[in-house]
Amino acid sequence: MEDQKYALLIDSDNISHKYISCILDEMSKYGVTTYKRIYGDWTSPQAGRWREELLKNSIIPIQQFQNTVGKNATDSALIIDAMDILYTHNVDGFCIVSSDSDFTRLASRLRESGMNVIGMGEEKTPRSFRAACSIFTNLELLLDDQEEAPTEPAEQPERKKQDKAARAEKSSTVLPKKTVENDIVGIITENENKGKTTGLGEIGSRLQNKYPDFDVRNYGYSLLSKFLDEISSLELVKEGHTVLVRLHSDDKASAEVEHWMADTVRAAGERGMSLSELSNQLHARFQNFHVRDYGYSQFSKFVQSIPGLELGRGSGKHQVYWVE
Repeated sequence: MEDQKYALLIDSDNISHKYISCILDEMSKYGVTTYKRIYGDWTSPQAGRWREELLKNSIIPIQQFQNTVGKNATDSALIIDAMDILYTHNVDGFCIVSSDSDFTRLASRLRESGMNVIGMGEEKTPRSFRAACSIFTNLELLLDDQEEAPTEPAEQPERKKQDKAARAEKSSTVLPKKTVENDIVGIITENENKGKTTGLGEIGSRLQNKYPDFDVRNYGYSLLSKFLDEISSLELVKEGHTVLVRLHSDDKASAEVEHWMADTVRAAGERGMSLSELSNQLHARFQNFHVRDYGYSQFSKFVQSIPGLELGRGSGKHQVYWVE
């Protein structure tokens, strides 16, 4: 199978020269970069830092004079070139390197034409551009990976992983880990309903399709398998050369949750308790509880599956009662 061919188009107005080697290394994972162009006003003093990198990496600079204050000629030139390249039918995809939301429509248009669009930008890149790409990668992550020395003490990588995980929790652009976990549980449950197993590769593909900027490096991992291995509700099982992902079966934890629910409703007496009140108390007591982990999509169905509990109506609300 031939390597995929890509056009690499860089907006120098808002991307630093320090990322160039990271960008080229990342692109080597996808195929051959046949077009390498960078757009900017090369007469400006700020462009000086780029010049050496352009020579070393054989990147063609495209000159765009800033004729009008407040108008971005670079964006227009990049967009026109991208459409020209698209109609040559010489590439299988594009890599647009920018932190600017102005390229959102371009990315969408290229994907409509069947192109794979890889976006790269800094953490500040707006969600609109991220979502328009097939895949989006934060440049800070690539730079962090490149700067990690191979001779670091053993505790250093672990500390860096923890630092990245902490940054991910605070970042407004990084997908919350709990959201990822819920989506994976949904994928596995959907497959089990169809009598199918769920492979590691399918999990990675479906997450990338839904969230173009999903990257385990955001959470301090280099492998998807390591990321999933530390999610308590999931377990990885190797069958031959295939790694399967399943819901973690913890009968002891399940029994503990069910006993607690039965005891709580029993203690409420004849009046019972509202379904929402039971749910709130359950989540306060078992913070990692998620009804999907038990094979249900609705909390009410889970309640009805527990011996001794019955669902009824009281004061216009769903009420849970203990039945001897």
